[in-house]
Amino acid sequence: MLLHIPGVLSADQLARIRSALDVADWTDGRETVGAQGAKVKRNEQLPDASPLRHELGAIVQAALGRHPLFHAAALPARQLPPRFNRYRGGGEYGFHVDGAVMALADGSPLRSDVSCTVFLSAPEEYDCGELVVSDTYGDHTVKLPAGDAILYPSSSLHRVTPVTRGARLAAFFWIQSLVRDLAHRRTLLELDQAISRLRAAGGDESAVLQLTGVYHNLLREWAEP
Repeated sequence: MLLHIPGVLSADQLARIRSALDVADWTDGRETVGAQGAKVKRNEQLPDASPLRHELGAIVQAALGRHPLFHAAALPARQLPPRFNRYRGGGEYGFHVDGAVMALADGSPLRSDVSCTVFLSAPEEYDCGELVVSDTYGDHTVKLPAGDAILYPSSSLHRVTPVTRGARLAAFFWIQSLVRDLAHRRTLLELDQAISRLRAAGGDESAVLQLTGVYHNLLREWAEP
């Protein structure tokens, strides 16, 4: 399930992040992947230990945390702090699958259920550089406005096509969801959105209440610690 989340970052937040990244010290993106990923990855990243990464990542996480669609879709239990990357001069990341288990700062494990990319460059600033997510329905190409985010299953085969002009900047991170099963998360999201539409349209209050109860009982059934 690919989900476009518009307007995550405001114009002021984007300007602040872009200004900081323009003068940042970047490192080889292959430093954060294993041997298999290093064969197909050509980009730059902020170093994991960079104070700037944590400062800007806090802005991104706070903005997403305030976005109801992000919470409804991801149902986050824990998240890896965002990283930041830059693609330019033919930089790309070939087809790969994200690692299943990652380590948080305290060493505790995070199961990667949902991947998130927040676009920081406007589409007209660079050529190519699309995120391509492959599933049983084919390849899905994603290139969003600056400040928008895309959510997709971490189990998906995906890549970033070579950037042939300009620079593609993005924040990205992984989420362990309260609900491990993708089909269950999709069902809960669809139910949540239907309830919201019924409530906005002034639907029967008893029906809205009943559906809300169904939502929470399903979440109670499917949620994991």
